Amino acid sequence: MLLATTKNMLSDRMFLEKAFRIALPVAMQGMLNTVVNLVDTMMIGTLGETAIAAVGLANKVFFVFSLLVFGIVSGSGILAAQYWGNGDVKNIRKVLGLALVLAVGGAVCFLVPATVNPELVMRIFTTSADTIRVGAAYLVIAAVSYPFTAFTNVYVAMLRAVGQVKLPVLTSCLAIIVNIVCNFLLIFPERDLVLGNVTIHIWGMGLGVAGAALATLLARVVETVILLSVVYLRKYPIACRPMEMVGYSKAFLRQFVTTCTPVIANEFIWGLGITIYSLAYGRMGDNAVAAITIATTIQDIVVVLFQGLSAATAVILGHEMGAGKMKRAERYATNFFVLQFLVTLFGMAVCMLIRGPILSIYRITPEVSADAALCILVFVLFMPAKMFNYVNVVGVLRSGGDTKMCLFLDTSGVWLIGIPLAFLGGLYFRYPIHIVYAMVMLEEVYKAGLGYWRYRQKKWLRNLAAEI
Repeated sequence: MLLATTKNMLSDRMFLEKAFRIALPVAMQGMLNTVVNLVDTMMIGTLGETAIAAVGLANKVFFVFSLLVFGIVSGSGILAAQYWGNGDVKNIRKVLGLALVLAVGGAVCFLVPATVNPELVMRIFTTSADTIRVGAAYLVIAAVSYPFTAFTNVYVAMLRAVGQVKLPVLTSCLAIIVNIVCNFLLIFPERDLVLGNVTIHIWGMGLGVAGAALATLLARVVETVILLSVVYLRKYPIACRPMEMVGYSKAFLRQFVTTCTPVIANEFIWGLGITIYSLAYGRMGDNAVAAITIATTIQDIVVVLFQGLSAATAVILGHEMGAGKMKRAERYATNFFVLQFLVTLFGMAVCMLIRGPILSIYRITPEVSADAALCILVFVLFMPAKMFNYVNVVGVLRSGGDTKMCLFLDTSGVWLIGIPLAFLGGLYFRYPIHIVYAMVMLEEVYKAGLGYWRYRQKKWLRNLAAEI
């Protein structure tokens, strides 16, 4: 059965062309961002394990914020993709306006506490005085980049919904170059770099983790300016006057709230739960936090493939359902699951091949390196379930507006299974970090079983564009 389905999927050239046209640029953009995070972690790693732990925990604030924004843009993207399938540009622009208000408003809610009292925010995650001090120095600057992140994420989601996926990759490339160059200039002090017989004098400010945060801020500002400039100069479908972003009918607002509110709640509550994992990890010591931070950075190199795949799933199925082609949407959903399985096998092999070489780059103790390697192994073992959930929840179920079930799947998995097991394993039984991580990953198995049952019910097959 699997072989026959795989053969049918591989012979469907129209499907593969659509899938790769969207998935590859999205995955490439995610990969570039992951590489930057990896370079950031490696540069900060030269400052010691406390710096790695501090920045890792400080970025948990960004993680929760980014999930809130992802919920807003994911829900908005569902509607925009279906409207695009129905040829309704007017309502796409209204979705853009409402999403900008929500995303930037959310950014301000995170910006204020992170800049007013960053030490208090850091105390949520750790009791280590040194980690709190270093993390606060990073957080107070990095938080200023949140509104710019919100702005770009909304525009990127709308561009993907209307089939424009190359521009976000190009702007990300420029932002990454700015980030890496600024990292070198701001993190490290003035020094001489010896390359063979050549000595290069490098000017630097030696700001440490504060320099890394400032580099991130500068990169986000550059990305926002370039993205908006190109959107309006090239006159993409989402380039519009402010007045075209407002003026919502009751039917539009009702559909936006019904579709997007569960997604926003889903990502925020799920992200809050994931952050609470960090509370358990943070109380297991800096070594445990450093190991899980490094392991997560390496895992993200593989995860971006599924971010691209799930984004392509949501956009393509949304287009088909918005155009009223339900049979084709159902067939494409099956194809995406087969493609996800094949990519998972590839991702598992990549993870095992790169973990050793990448870990060898870090200046960490053998104990931290061993723990990180075991955490990556745990991730590989649970990849089939986790990546099925990526495509099913973020792609298939959400594409047709089955967002309440997605909310239930994610929040129940984290809060009823993951969090209790994290604290039980980490603080009560005092298991090593890789065992605690394995216990947490059991939530993915639960979500995969229940999510597959929901997929088979076909309640996600809906034409939202026709309903409004």
